[in-house]
Amino acid sequence: MTTAVLSEIHGKVGLIRINRPDAMNALNDAVVEGIAAAIDAFEADPAIGCLVLTGNDKAFAAGADIGVMKSFDYMHAYQTDFITARWERIKTARKPVIAAVAGYALGGGCEFAMMCDMIYAADNAKFGQPEVKIGTLPGAGGTQRLPRAIGKAKAMDMCLTGRLMDAVEAEKSGLVARIIPAEQLLEETLKAAQTIAGYSLPVIMMIKEAVNRAFESPLNEGLLFERRVFHASFALEDQKEGMNAFAEKRKPSFKNR
Repeated sequence: MTTAVLSEIHGKVGLIRINRPDAMNALNDAVVEGIAAAIDAFEADPAIGCLVLTGNDKAFAAGADIGVMKSFDYMHAYQTDFITARWERIKTARKPVIAAVAGYALGGGCEFAMMCDMIYAADNAKFGQPEVKIGTLPGAGGTQRLPRAIGKAKAMDMCLTGRLMDAVEAEKSGLVARIIPAEQLLEETLKAAQTIAGYSLPVIMMIKEAVNRAFESPLNEGLLFERRVFHASFALEDQKEGMNAFAEKRKPSFKNR
C-alpha cells in the first residue's frame, strides 16, 4: 500500500490515516487509491466492525491536489470521469466509517469527511468548500451533501463565499456529531468505534443501511424499508442472544450471525 495512506488495526477497528503532511494531506491519486484499498481490505476482514478515517493534527485533508488539477481540460476531466472512479469508495462501504477531523477539512477533504457516516471533530477543526476562490465549484458532493447536512442557507453561504466553518458552528449546524479536544480526538474516536464494533456486525450494517435510506426515499418508503429490515433481524442468532442476555441480566456475546 502507498505510504500516502497508512492503515492499522486496533482491536475490531480499522484505522485509515491520510499521510501527506508536507502537502496538508491534499488528495491525489495515491491517497484516493490508498483509502479505497484500505477500505477494501477492512471490508473483507470479518474481524473488523468499524472504520476510522483521519489525517493529522493540522489537516484532515486540505482539498484535492490543485497542482495536479490545474492542467486538466474539459475532455480530460470528462473522459477520465475525474472524481467518480474510486473517490466515492467511502460511501459504498457497508461497515460504519467515522471521520476523525482535526485542522482543515477543505474542498475535497470536507467532501471526503461528509462521505463518512459521521464526523467527530477536534476543537481546532475547520470545514469549508472554498472552490469558488479558484474558479470552480465543489465536485465530490459539496453542493449536494452539505445542504442535506446543514441546510440550504448555510450551504449556499459556504459555497458562494468560500468562508470556513469552525467546529462549534459545524456541530450546531448538524455537520459534526461530536466535538472532542484535539489531543483526545483519535483516542475518543477509536473508543466510540470499538463500541460500535462490539455490537452485532449484521445489525450495525442494517442500521447504517436504514439510516442512509432516509436520505434516498420518501418517509413512508423509508419506514417500510426500516420495518422489513427490523423484521429480518429476527432471523439472526445475535438477536436471540441479545434479547436473552437482556432478560438474563448478562452481557451478550455476539457472533456476527
